[in-house]
Amino acid sequence: MRPFLRSIVVPGLGAIAVLAAAGRVARLVGGDDPVEDRPVRALQAAFGHRPDDDGAPLEPPAPLEPSEPREPTEPRELLDRVTSSLSWYSGVPQTIANGAFWCAVTWWLTRDRRSTVAPGAALALETACFVGSAALVGRPRPLGVWRPEQPHATSSFPSGHTAAAVALHTTLADLLDRHGVRGARVLGPVLRYGIPGGVALSRIYRGQHHISDTVAGALLGRWSAAVVRRELLSTGRPLR
Repeated sequence: MRPFLRSIVVPGLGAIAVLAAAGRVARLVGGDDPVEDRPVRALQAAFGHRPDDDGAPLEPPAPLEPSEPREPTEPRELLDRVTSSLSWYSGVPQTIANGAFWCAVTWWLTRDRRSTVAPGAALALETACFVGSAALVGRPRPLGVWRPEQPHATSSFPSGHTAAAVALHTTLADLLDRHGVRGARVLGPVLRYGIPGGVALSRIYRGQHHISDTVAGALLGRWSAAVVRRELLSTGRPLR
């Protein structure tokens, strides 16, 4: 029990305290409508979105004539689809299912108990710290932005979707390294930075979070994965 308290619980409480303090400072300095949201509004406007629309462009294109060929998918439409998919992928039910799936796959492939519980442990630690810090911060969602989906009732700071994506996918990359999987040098950066980065950008673009929310979420996710790597994946031989 003491090693668990020393290596997991106490650092977790420290992470909650640091995140809560950072979130409070962000609200104190920037208020509920911080300057960091201006480039987000500009980006949304550049792709034809306004705060009160439902995803339709500002100026819908005129109907095509029967003989007029259809233009390729517009960048706005493509960006909306990609960010919608990434935001959905990082949702709570999907993340739980994703973590359970990779725990099962890891056990099937390795029969290593430490590796098997690693994805779930990273998500559990991240979630505990997110819930604790969010309850203490209570930051509102961005104002005056296009937001096609109804946000969760939790605090905007930190971004739980981003934190979970970073924690899970960084741990998966660590598992590739631990077991010497071929192609880890290529897949590792995609897992560590590509997918979580896409999730973070999608949450910002779709008006769900301030930029600083996703930065804090990414740091929480990295820290959670680092704790799991230190406690489960970097000590001892695989447990079978």
